[in-house]
Amino acid sequence: MRSKMRLLILGGTTEARLLAEQLAELDGFEAELSLAGRTKVPLPQALSCRVGGFGGAEGLAEYLRAGRIEALIDATHPFAERISENAGQAARSVGIPLFTLTRVPWTAQPGDRWTEVADAAAAALAIGEQRRRVFLTVGRQQVPVFEAAPQHDYLIRVIDPPEPMPAFPQSRLLLARGPFTLESERDLLAAEGIEVLVSKNSGGEGTRAKIDAARQLDLPVVLIRRPAEPGGRVFHDADALLSALERGV
Repeated sequence: MRSKMRLLILGGTTEARLLAEQLAELDGFEAELSLAGRTKVPLPQALSCRVGGFGGAEGLAEYLRAGRIEALIDATHPFAERISENAGQAARSVGIPLFTLTRVPWTAQPGDRWTEVADAAAAALAIGEQRRRVFLTVGRQQVPVFEAAPQHDYLIRVIDPPEPMPAFPQSRLLLARGPFTLESERDLLAAEGIEVLVSKNSGGEGTRAKIDAARQLDLPVVLIRRPAEPGGRVFHDADALLSALERGV
């Protein structure tokens, strides 16, 4: 009888959580989920879970060897560049395949008013010099970058608050976890008097509603472009990834 394939999933996303649920129901795999620990209260997971970093690419490679991991799955956030880079280096070092499960990036639709920029610093400049009411949804680690544009009034939505909270002259923190509906996002933008949305191009459906709501309300969007394409075999669908694993491809 063929032994179970040992997998390590680098997670922290909805896609990773749903993949873990699927793997938990399959007999041919022995999988573990790893979370970086950036979210204080993560959702329950279907697989055994470790929390915390590995100590860079070398530390991850050591963990893969010690656990006799046969395939590494990078299902981290599309903007988790350092983790994905470490995953690629570690997989090559150990000589195991790397599979990347990532969201399809958003593409502009008729009516979208996007200004696409390279990073958070460029996004802060792109808002403009005149005071604006800004809906900031870039993740708590990027929030301090916007101290470079203190003239704006920020509504900052994050899962966990930034530590420390930047000293914006005008801001309000909104703690919430997606997915969000189109109706609720449209109502929020209108009720808060939002004049511009700032977001990362995270892709997927869980937080897309804010993009669609901005289009319906004819609001401009400052959108931070995706980093370079991640390494390994890239999948946008968990079923396709599982089929490749089952075929041993």
